[in-house]
Amino acid sequence: MAYLTRYLENFETKLIGGSLDDGEDSSDYILTNLGITPTIVPEMKRDINFKEDYAAYLKIREIIREFKPHVVHTHASKPGAIGRLAAFHERVPVVLHTFHGHVFHSYFGKGKTLFYKTVERYLAARSTRVIAISEGQARELSEDHKICKSHKIAVVPLGFDLTRFHENTLEKRIAFRHTYGLDDQTIAICIVGRLVPIKNHGFLIEAIKKLKEQTNIPFRLFIVGDGEERTGIENLITASGLSFSWNAVNTADVTFTSWIKEVDEVYAGCDIVTLCSLNEGTPVSLIEAQAAGLPIVSTQVGGIQNIVLENETAFLTSAADLMAFTGHLRSLVEKENLRQKMAGKGWEFVKEKFHFTRLVKDMDSLYHQLLREKGFNF
Repeated sequence: MAYLTRYLENFETKLIGGSLDDGEDSSDYILTNLGITPTIVPEMKRDINFKEDYAAYLKIREIIREFKPHVVHTHASKPGAIGRLAAFHERVPVVLHTFHGHVFHSYFGKGKTLFYKTVERYLAARSTRVIAISEGQARELSEDHKICKSHKIAVVPLGFDLTRFHENTLEKRIAFRHTYGLDDQTIAICIVGRLVPIKNHGFLIEAIKKLKEQTNIPFRLFIVGDGEERTGIENLITASGLSFSWNAVNTADVTFTSWIKEVDEVYAGCDIVTLCSLNEGTPVSLIEAQAAGLPIVSTQVGGIQNIVLENETAFLTSAADLMAFTGHLRSLVEKENLRQKMAGKGWEFVKEKFHFTRLVKDMDSLYHQLLREKGFNF
């Protein structure tokens, strides 16, 4: 929403956000760089707390009454629910919600999953449109999970300023590899994201263990991010006979970096990007990786197949196929020409498809279309 808030010239906008939970990285620096000051509702957090959630709902209703928007556009699961309920009850003409991912499989047991589906079906029925960020996700929402009919879903891919991932890469590479003591012969593999169960880091640790047994090429894995699974991942690494370190210049098999805001330096310093999630919407790390010209090895879940070129910028495998995942990693570790071949196609693929100017244009058009359907002429 940052780029929409900044660049939607035909609309006056207000950005509302919540507070961070432990282990979540702040993206405030993006807003600061764009000159945006959001309205923060501290009671709105990721975890469910009915008292705080109701307080957040009341505050958002008050903000809506004061601002009098024609459009309310929500993101993320719980803020999306609270924000839409507030918008419905304040009779906002156009209410939309973007699914960046969903929690309809691999997150919870059957009972809790059914509860979330029921809530989202209720909300979708009262929303003007539901926005999916890929064609694959749109099919999942309408056909697999029956959240709403396909005609109510608009597909609008994400948009970013990707320029920094494609500029000054050599000096960034030198800086990153100096920081972590990487010589020119060592292949750096990275995974970027929260350390939570859905990201399935244990699968990657198993692949790294097998890869070490299969190749003589020196390599290291960098885990960029933090979260509730950190200790569990550390234990898995140790149990696998691998070594790990935190922000250290050494030869550990795995290095934890915690969150790094200058993630463009991470990509510049690494050679391969991985992702092993059980469920995803449109993972930003894979778009950024292609902008940085890095080959990818990923599980094929959610909308991933819509944001990469399979076998050209990324190798995709089943989330259960450890052998294939490890095999693709080994091919990229051992074959420099393959890494270079795949790297050369990433930037050309993502630079237009996922640029923020395209996102702003698409969303401006959708907002105006829906407002005209409601009888407004702007």
